Amino acid sequence: MLDTMIIIDKQLKSWIPAEPGSDFPLQNIPFGIFRTANGKARAATRIGDTVIDLWALAHHGFLEGTGAGEGLFDREFLNDFIAAGKPVWRAVRGRLAEIFEASNPGLRENTGLRNEILHPVGEVDMLLPVRVGDYTDFYSSLEHATNVGMMFRDPANALLPNWRHLPVGYHGRSSSIVVSGTPIHRPKGQTMPAQATTPVFGPSQQVDFELEMAFITGRATRLGESVTTAEAEDHVFGMVLFNDLSARDIQKWEYVPLGPFLAKNFGSVMSPWVVTLDALEPFRVAGPVQDPPVLPYLRFEGEHHFNIRLEVFLKPENGTAQLICRSNYRYLYWNLAQQLAHQTVNGCNINVGDLYASGTISGPEPGSFGSMLEIAWKGTRPVRMADGTERSFIHDRDTMVMQGYCLKDDLRIGFGEVTTRILPAL
Repeated sequence: MLDTMIIIDKQLKSWIPAEPGSDFPLQNIPFGIFRTANGKARAATRIGDTVIDLWALAHHGFLEGTGAGEGLFDREFLNDFIAAGKPVWRAVRGRLAEIFEASNPGLRENTGLRNEILHPVGEVDMLLPVRVGDYTDFYSSLEHATNVGMMFRDPANALLPNWRHLPVGYHGRSSSIVVSGTPIHRPKGQTMPAQATTPVFGPSQQVDFELEMAFITGRATRLGESVTTAEAEDHVFGMVLFNDLSARDIQKWEYVPLGPFLAKNFGSVMSPWVVTLDALEPFRVAGPVQDPPVLPYLRFEGEHHFNIRLEVFLKPENGTAQLICRSNYRYLYWNLAQQLAHQTVNGCNINVGDLYASGTISGPEPGSFGSMLEIAWKGTRPVRMADGTERSFIHDRDTMVMQGYCLKDDLRIGFGEVTTRILPAL
């Protein structure tokens, strides 16, 4: 098994077709869970538009010597595979690169096995890739926090005093995290209408998306232990796209004094493919300068940001998808190493499969704002859609599509899409 980073030469090609501009060239090799024709859930990877059954590969001996037996892949979630450890993940990725490299005839020339192992992506169902035990949602975008502070508090003091000193976050609800394509019903709850003196109950009128990314932990710690910024990435399996839905009117009424609750737990949607940090390695960049200097436990060396381009499209029920946001993961003020160090500095233990979302990722310009709350500026600047309708928040039967990808020297590594349709309240 390998315990060294696996970066696949960008010049290598696969014998599985991958169109130019695909999120899933041979250099990616993400991990996910798909449902086979007979209803079994199994682990998979993807090249181009082809889903690759990892259980079948292991069953036929292609993964011998990697430390990953077929039993790790015949599961409803990736958690057991993740728990096998980074040397195993890396060995499997390295072996997959060998199997599917264009000059390797082994599986390529075996039609029978190819038909058993390879599946067109349009003919399978993708499932939630991990069983999420615990979920933390951070609030790590300076621009987003500033915009929200300007709208709801004193514009001259938009950030609260603690914001530049620690990665603000809260513990979210993991049971309502679902995979891309799962429709979400409009939530109901209490709101306090403008000029009212008592709250009312009913469907939220201000359902919103939040453009986020999240990382998944792949290594547990014991209660009382802390993870340093230098150790943090050794505990990270990979990253996903994440649409952390919000009901802004419910949130405004309920969040004092303890923060988000019903406004944030009715549905959060993640991409089906987990992209490893090894695949993202060529796209590392420095993050924003942090001022004032952070406390010693939050200091770090190296680059823990990635140049991940993010886009959000909004599609009315009978309309066309319209680009409404372009942002970038590199805008985040707090990086993932700092987030995990802060999560554990008090001795909080972490587990395999925990999910840590970035918080809304907004950039410095209006076109890069990562939520409708900001894009329409609290409803004062509605977005005009191609069908002539306007949006201040998300309407019933609207569909949100989020995309994320890295691009450098013609090498593209992507996450696919997170698609979310809002249905009327039940």
